[in-house]
Amino acid sequence: MNPEISQLVARIQALEEELAQRLDEAQKDVRYQLEGRRIRFSDEIKRLHRQYRTGALQYLGNARPLSVLTAPIIYGMVVPLAALDLTITFYQHTCFRAYGIPRVRRGDYIVIDRHRLDYLNVIEKLNCVYCGYGNGLIAYVREIVARTEQYWCPIRHARRVPGVHSRYARFFDYGDARSYKQQLDTVRRDYDD
Repeated sequence: MNPEISQLVARIQALEEELAQRLDEAQKDVRYQLEGRRIRFSDEIKRLHRQYRTGALQYLGNARPLSVLTAPIIYGMVVPLAALDLTITFYQHTCFRAYGIPRVRRGDYIVIDRHRLDYLNVIEKLNCVYCGYGNGLIAYVREIVARTEQYWCPIRHARRVPGVHSRYARFFDYGDARSYKQQLDTVRRDYDD
């Protein structure tokens, strides 16, 4: 990889780590404890949270009619999302083993925890479960497909592509046949993040 691009990638990773640390620091004001995967709020905070909860019936009564009418369409997407989840998980467990590609941990991407917040009513909690699953699943799928691309076709596109995945920077320049032929095996094995 071009040394300048390597330096930029390192700076981006450092900034992403700094952002994560700052977000963690901001969370400390909320006063909760993480114990493994469990989240613990103080009794005082739990009481405060319950005071801010809007009942489900009041929530529905205040909802825009179009929001209520389109809810079945939104929630209907859980069927194709679940099908994608099953098929992509099967795909990576079979194909990644065959090619020696490190598997992606599903639990690192699909995080469902916001339904434990007492200031949310049952409808808001359901919405949070749906969004945590859907967005986590798409991130999980993206990483699986990115690793597949890294193994089979680690070449950048000729034109700029918005929103590229984190592995894209280590791909070969478009048209760089020499590097592709000389370093493909190295790039195929470079999954250290």
